Amino acid sequence: MKVQTIFQMASPYRDDFRIRSYTFGEGKPSLAIVGTMRGDELQQQYVAARLVDLIKQAEEQGLIAPGHAVSIIPSANPFSINIEKRFWALDNTDINRMFPGYALGETTQRIAAALFDFIQHYDHGVQLASYYLPGDFIPHVRIFRTGIDNEDLINEGRLFRFPYVSISQPGPFDTVLLNYNWQIWNTHAFSLYSGTTDVIDHHAAHEALSGVLRYMLSLGILCDLPHDFVPSDEGVEPVLLEASQMHTIQAPQAGLLTHVAGAGTHVNKGDILAEIMHPYEGRTVATIAAPTASTVFFSRNKSIVYQNTLLFRLIPD
Repeated sequence: MKVQTIFQMASPYRDDFRIRSYTFGEGKPSLAIVGTMRGDELQQQYVAARLVDLIKQAEEQGLIAPGHAVSIIPSANPFSINIEKRFWALDNTDINRMFPGYALGETTQRIAAALFDFIQHYDHGVQLASYYLPGDFIPHVRIFRTGIDNEDLINEGRLFRFPYVSISQPGPFDTVLLNYNWQIWNTHAFSLYSGTTDVIDHHAAHEALSGVLRYMLSLGILCDLPHDFVPSDEGVEPVLLEASQMHTIQAPQAGLLTHVAGAGTHVNKGDILAEIMHPYEGRTVATIAAPTASTVFFSRNKSIVYQNTLLFRLIPD
């Protein structure tokens, strides 16, 4: 295992800001895995740390195939993790909205530039991502339709053997994300959503770890699983899911969200997904029912909602 600092910046108040990479094996840069870029991504931090430990074990056991190098960057934003602030502490900017970065720009642009300079030459890339809104997902991988090798990328996304591979048409909002820019620079890049964000869900994390290791085995980067690791299962043949096919449900009124159907729940038409309660009077001001038989793909997990807040994304049967 080779540990190196790929970016460092002096701090006037505490230890220097550092981004560290952990590289295993030798040869061509085959796979880069990027962990947290936001300060509330505790699930992503946990999965990244476990991957460092597992790939270290694989290297010690001689299970990394010759000619392959794997790098893991557990965190690109340790400052925000330390103070539990989602975005960059000083100006509230989002590192994951700064790619491909600018080495002479603002702080988060420089962080993104240093990170991207290190990872852009890898053949394959996995970002342990979180959604821009608080909520829980069914574990899955996400791909952008950039027009570059999309069919090859979709077929490769099947190798994680998660229940779903989500395919999205990028909008202007998405062109500054790591995933999008990685693809533009010819890396086969995936965003991996491992269930939760600001709490550690061990079951969903184990599913994510199993998926990443299945992917590495299928690519020929690993010869076998680390000896002590028991995968969640063998995975499934995934469903290709166009984001535009999902039902989106927004809050009709503001209030306190109660009785929420969780991610992965199957519901029939008319089943209650959630209720919104008046915060002063305790009465129900809105009842949200499933418009059709569906599986809950995304579920908001914060109890306060505002009018038109996204509550659910549903996969119709």
